[in-house]
Amino acid sequence: MATSTGRHDGGAAATTPTAAVPPRDGPRRADARRSIAAILDAALAALGRGPEINMAEIARAAGVGRVTLYGHFPSREALVDAVVAHAIARAAEALDQVDIDTGPAPAALSRLATTSWRILDQHRQLMAAGQRHLGAARMREHHDRVMDRVRKLIGRGQADGDIRTDLPTDWLITAFYALLHAAAEDVNAGRLDPARTGDVLAATITAALRPPA
Repeated sequence: MATSTGRHDGGAAATTPTAAVPPRDGPRRADARRSIAAILDAALAALGRGPEINMAEIARAAGVGRVTLYGHFPSREALVDAVVAHAIARAAEALDQVDIDTGPAPAALSRLATTSWRILDQHRQLMAAGQRHLGAARMREHHDRVMDRVRKLIGRGQADGDIRTDLPTDWLITAFYALLHAAAEDVNAGRLDPARTGDVLAATITAALRPPA
């Protein structure tokens, strides 16, 4: 995707930064794959410590030169975009282990919320960097893959009468997503204890999606 220099979401960077650039001589070489993997791992570790991104430090940590780093990721936005995608792919693998097909949908939704928080808690600074460098729209695009299981679960609950049908399904999915990220912001601000956040989220989300009396 080509990088755009447009601004949105209160000045955030464009939502479609350039992805990693493959070598021009055909299939990506093994050394290029190793370089990209090392850069992504170094950037993920760096962004775990804080939302600021220093390209020179990441290059050093990855054991590559700045020319190599910028050859694969031409901008900070492109690198953050790739790291967010990398982290969400890992998250999807973990969420695949959550049973959302057994038992009442609200109980499965509670399990999904708790597990989702455990994963998000590990990447709170990365998500903050994503919001800063990519903007809210692009971050939601990244999360659409993992939100598919929320849609499936809500649909099952609505069919069973366990989840409300008086509000649009897309809005209920947005509420799930928004509550997760609001929790991360409150934890970052010191307003919410991270040790209790999974339980708080599960209770809030299941209450919000419960059919009205």
